[in-house]
Amino acid sequence: MLKFPRLWFLAGLILAAPEGFTQNTTQAAVSGDHALELAKSGHCNDAIPLLKKAIAQSTDKSFRRNAGLAGVRCAMVKNGFDAADEFLRQLTRQFPNDPEVLYTAVHTYSDLATRASQQLATRAPQSTKAHELNAESLEMQGKWDQAEKEYHQILQMDPQLPGIHFKIGRLLLSEANPPADAAEKAKKEFQQELQIDASNAGAEYVLGELARQAQQWDEAVRHFIRAAKLDSGFGDAFLGWGSALISTKKFSEAVAPLEAAVKLEPQNPAAHYNLATAYARTGRKEDGEREFAVHRHLIQNNQPAESQQPQAQSTPQ
Repeated sequence: MLKFPRLWFLAGLILAAPEGFTQNTTQAAVSGDHALELAKSGHCNDAIPLLKKAIAQSTDKSFRRNAGLAGVRCAMVKNGFDAADEFLRQLTRQFPNDPEVLYTAVHTYSDLATRASQQLATRAPQSTKAHELNAESLEMQGKWDQAEKEYHQILQMDPQLPGIHFKIGRLLLSEANPPADAAEKAKKEFQQELQIDASNAGAEYVLGELARQAQQWDEAVRHFIRAAKLDSGFGDAFLGWGSALISTKKFSEAVAPLEAAVKLEPQNPAAHYNLATAYARTGRKEDGEREFAVHRHLIQNNQPAESQQPQAQSTPQ
């Protein structure tokens, strides 16, 4: 007889639980809808904290997405840049491939960058950073001569400012129709950059590339090695190092840097091609065939036609 009351008691709890859960869920949904309505009607100061709370409580992916997008828009309207960034980080984490989320991220961060650049131009118009930002803008527009003048003006203001000689060198190599002495001028800029900042891995790398293009293999290797040591995650530096060694038939020495290049850049077909060559020339036939197969797969499936040529094409026979 004592068992029946217990069973009825437990049954009552089981039946009551869904009802309470439904009430809480309904209340949360209503609160979330209210937050969205506030955002749509322009009451952003009230909407933003409610949207944050509703997103944290909701398990509905569609609602979380819509609320996050509404939160970004509201936050930007109110110049709440930290809140906008918080909403965006949640969105990009939960919906990394959603076109509207990515579109919103592009425009939001672009707006933030524009506002910051305007503040820099207004508050410190004569600073080296204001001139540097202007030079970069001119460079992006293809106005090479004006950009170079702006960079040189920065060096007049601060001759030891890191990064400027590197940018001048990069600019000289980026022109559509560079003069015949552009490479030599750029080389001097990168060398000056390293005198100011010996830790600039990019400058070492480009010097290595210039030496490789001139078939100055030993010099190229030295620069690539320094670039790789300065930045252990610099896959192109390891690739340049290994390909330069292949070009001088130092196949066994090329294996280690090329293995590092493949590890750092597994989707780079040139890295696999050069490693395959190094393996094949050191008697590791199966490893070489595997890497050649990976190279072919990447070429066929992932790479545009113009970028399908492997890097080490000047290997002596």
